Amino acid sequence: MKIAVLDIGGTAIKSGIFESITGRLTNKAETPSESQQGGARIMEIAQSIVARHSGFDAIGISTSGQVDSEQGIIRYAGDTIPDYTGTEVRRIFNEKFGVPVFVGNDVNAAATGEAAFGAGKGKGDFLCLTYGTGVGGAIVHDGKVFTGSSFSAGEFGVMVTHAHNPKSIYYQDHASASVLVQRAHAIMPQITNGKQVFENLTNPKIKSAVDSWIGDILCGLASLIHVFNPSLMVLGGGIMQAEYIIPAIRARLNDYVVPGMQDVIIAPAELGNDAGLWGMGHIASQNYSGLNSKPSCML
Repeated sequence: MKIAVLDIGGTAIKSGIFESITGRLTNKAETPSESQQGGARIMEIAQSIVARHSGFDAIGISTSGQVDSEQGIIRYAGDTIPDYTGTEVRRIFNEKFGVPVFVGNDVNAAATGEAAFGAGKGKGDFLCLTYGTGVGGAIVHDGKVFTGSSFSAGEFGVMVTHAHNPKSIYYQDHASASVLVQRAHAIMPQITNGKQVFENLTNPKIKSAVDSWIGDILCGLASLIHVFNPSLMVLGGGIMQAEYIIPAIRARLNDYVVPGMQDVIIAPAELGNDAGLWGMGHIASQNYSGLNSKPSCML
């Protein structure tokens, strides 16, 4: 069985073909999403990507925003993709391609990928966080993502962690990868991405900014540890591929967590930026039951 998989983000749309029998992800590509042109434009681009492929049995779409995965509709999307709220993603793709379509939130899809194939494989219960333009989260219990009453559980990025700062009270206002890049850019204007931040880590001011940012990350992680008491936390997003971050988080974690709850394992995501593609491939293959059927469960 072949599944065309997409991961729609504010910057790019990642794509590929998931082969359920062989367990392979092939034909990987990345296409600019042109998200500032709005939801209709991003749907046009996404459809053109899928149209490049043939012989697929289903489509799995991971996307930013709050997603009603039963209906395949974007419940809410912020400014990253204007006019995306209310987009009927499943209907649009089903009418275009005539195959079953499965739609899920990007972080939930990534967590599913990590649960099935990556750092969470065989673990059952864990929390997953991704650090990018914002901070996303997912709660995995018994190998499945807990979505809450309105498909929005795990919105860790909007935890209130800095209530003393009325202009930026949320976790992602201080712990996202984009915030780190902004702080580093203010110190060295030539820095414009996360990779460049860590290429300049020997600069004392840059290192101080990174360490302060890691402190902000730890504030949120500590709150989640105290609420969920997880055995494992999987941290993803391109920024987490920097070798400095995970060891620094591990070294400082006990300063933020009460004794008796310090045994949590901090692990990097293993599937990298492909986690959402793997996750939607897994979701589609598990729920596929024929061309005209409806999915029994999704993320």
